[in-house]
Amino acid sequence: MGQSIVVNEKPSSNPGVIRFETNRAFTGMDHERYLAGQEIWGERPPDELARRLLDKPSVAGVQINGNMVTVDLNKGFDSTGLLEVIENLYRFYPDTPDTPEAAEAEPGVDLAAEDAAADAQADPEPAAPVEEPAAADDAEAPAAEADAAPEA
Repeated sequence: MGQSIVVNEKPSSNPGVIRFETNRAFTGMDHERYLAGQEIWGERPPDELARRLLDKPSVAGVQINGNMVTVDLNKGFDSTGLLEVIENLYRFYPDTPDTPEAAEAEPGVDLAAEDAAADAQADPEPAAPVEEPAAADDAEAPAAEADAAPEA
């Protein structure tokens, strides 16, 4: 549930700096800067994105301006996994399980869904046939005979 953000990773001329261009503006015209170890007080989307990025050991700092997210990496790290963090900012239920326990529990859910689908496809009990009044059949018969007579 939720909507993924389209993100393009852009190279930077500075080593250790990665830029991400998104299809969403996070800050409008304002520029936000967050550093590792700094407490983030806000509840806005750029604050939450910075929290999630700074949870990664590879991130030393985050700058967000409009739809551009610039990440300063710690020495010896690359940008692995950062693109997915930005893409899933507005996703409430990610597609992939985060823990091995969730991956093991997921097949049981699939089996339950298959059982429910099989029950839904089972033939329903036949309904009692609906009898039409005999008078309706008798009224149609003379009309059909009247139409046939002029043709002969």
